[in-house]
Amino acid sequence: MTLSAAPLLPVNLTLGILLAVLLLVAAGVAYRCHLSPADGANRPREILVAGVRAAAQLAAVSLIIKWAVTDVLGTLAFLAVMFAVAVRTTGRRITANGTWWLAAVPLAAGVAPVVGALLLTGLVPVKGVALIPVTGILIGGALTVTVQAGRRALDELEQRRGEVEAAMALGFSDRDARTEIARAPASDALLPGLDQTRTVGLVTLPGAFVGMLLGGASPLMAGAVQLFVLIALLAVQAVAVALTIELVARHRLFRPGRDDGTGARATG
Repeated sequence: MTLSAAPLLPVNLTLGILLAVLLLVAAGVAYRCHLSPADGANRPREILVAGVRAAAQLAAVSLIIKWAVTDVLGTLAFLAVMFAVAVRTTGRRITANGTWWLAAVPLAAGVAPVVGALLLTGLVPVKGVALIPVTGILIGGALTVTVQAGRRALDELEQRRGEVEAAMALGFSDRDARTEIARAPASDALLPGLDQTRTVGLVTLPGAFVGMLLGGASPLMAGAVQLFVLIALLAVQAVAVALTIELVARHRLFRPGRDDGTGARATG
């Protein structure tokens, strides 16, 4: 028996109203509980903007996705836009200067080999209907951990700059001293993916699994696809975090004015 997605979440006025209410609740809680960070970011406003943007972007994607999944050039263009937006979003979250584009390194190094292996082995055909969602999941996973690792690493280096200087006084190179301080907190970015993998099927039923079941796939097939997604994400995220730490340690990704005293290079 094939399940249908229609009864699960009907698209009507009630859904629209509920989404608006939930978005306002999220922004309201952030405002009432002062969840904005110390750097001046306005989290309630960011939540509202993110919700509205998500609605607009999904509406636009819905209009072009049919063309993108049926045309090779359309698929490549769609993937290029996905990656470019991910790089921009990731880089700007980590640093507020011109080094943001270097976020492309951990994203590409994590995602490209996995996607290449899938194409070479024939597990994923060169068709948009398969390639776009798989690549999108991997890029999204790499984006999340790169942002978390980069921000945690830079925060730690800023707070513990004295320890970096002490390590250098003991003979550590600048890169090694910074790596020792940044590695442990930055590696915590892997925890959500690890927890999701450990608890899959017990605590959560991820989207790929549920989506395939709703599409009529057998539970065994849905489980195999979801297992692949989770394992592939672990590989992608491990590579992304490792390279993010390396870029931070080598002063390739940095925050202007916040690296003073830890061997940062003068940058105009």
